[in-house]
Amino acid sequence: MIVRHTIFQNSLMTALLDGIYDGEMTIGELLGKGNFGIGTFDALDGEMIILDGVCYQLRGDGTATIADLDQGTPFAVATNFVPRIKVEAPQGMLRSELSAFVDEIQPSANYMYAVRISGRFRSVTTRTVVKQSKPYPPMAEAVGGDKELHFTDVEGIIGGFRTPVFEKGISVPGCHVHFIDADRTSGGHVLDYVVDDATIELCPGTDLELRLPLTQEFGQANLAPEDLDHQLHTTEVKN
Repeated sequence: MIVRHTIFQNSLMTALLDGIYDGEMTIGELLGKGNFGIGTFDALDGEMIILDGVCYQLRGDGTATIADLDQGTPFAVATNFVPRIKVEAPQGMLRSELSAFVDEIQPSANYMYAVRISGRFRSVTTRTVVKQSKPYPPMAEAVGGDKELHFTDVEGIIGGFRTPVFEKGISVPGCHVHFIDADRTSGGHVLDYVVDDATIELCPGTDLELRLPLTQEFGQANLAPEDLDHQLHTTEVKN
């Protein structure tokens, strides 16, 4: 049985795609909305993962550091993680298989799910956005030169959200996940992985708290691009 649970989101994925990279929300404010989440930082200065109430900044060189509470975020999703579903991940599972596996074990595909995969991975492939300069380019251009990083036989956590298709544009449909290693020293946006021995935990979300920026840039943004599917694939999947 699903119980009421809120997932918070700051801004829209389509705003990020359109180059709205300056945030009016601080990391300190964001942590007040949840102890688990993902997102990015002002000027696309790296990927974000929040675990156990600590916000980590994952930069283009693969390093991870604890973010300052006064840093800003233009896009983030967070919740207080309550693992209501817990299963062992199939050995050899790939990123492309995660959504289908989650669909098998979740009670309904019509809700949001915070997803945490903890354990050992045979390999993890990541990329991380790098800090941009104004005038900001669209995100599809900003991620064009991102360097891929490859981890092998690594312990860590892959965290993120399984989002229904009806939220496309608000967020990223399917599974949008980031990785950080067990030492909390490196990670990034997950392009692919192979599970060795890991546990999958799901936290269902029934309520979405959406916070939109009160900025001129957001007011003028194109939030309904005709090539939305292509942009999402280019920025989030990159294959």
